[in-house]
Amino acid sequence: MQSAEDIIEALAETPPQALGDRSGPDFDAPGMAAVGESELATARPTVLELLGPSPVPIDELMRQSRLTPALLLTILLELELAGRLERHAGNQVSLIESV
Repeated sequence: MQSAEDIIEALAETPPQALGDRSGPDFDAPGMAAVGESELATARPTVLELLGPSPVPIDELMRQSRLTPALLLTILLELELAGRLERHAGNQVSLIESV
């Protein structure tokens, strides 16, 4: 191959399977099930109890709460959208106390 045109020509002749799967994420995969409202209602107090004004790593919240990643991240997203969660460097979060 001598030029960019040679590379483009070679890529055009490459079967799509060789270029990798371009389909997006498989939302029906195991572990991607929707989180139920009853699970959220049960888990919210646990997460709120573990959060405070000092930043805490999300991994530590996962360990201490023993919640699934989907459940914990859903609750953190709810808090963030409600303006009650602040994100910090190092994948840490803290609770914004309501005034």
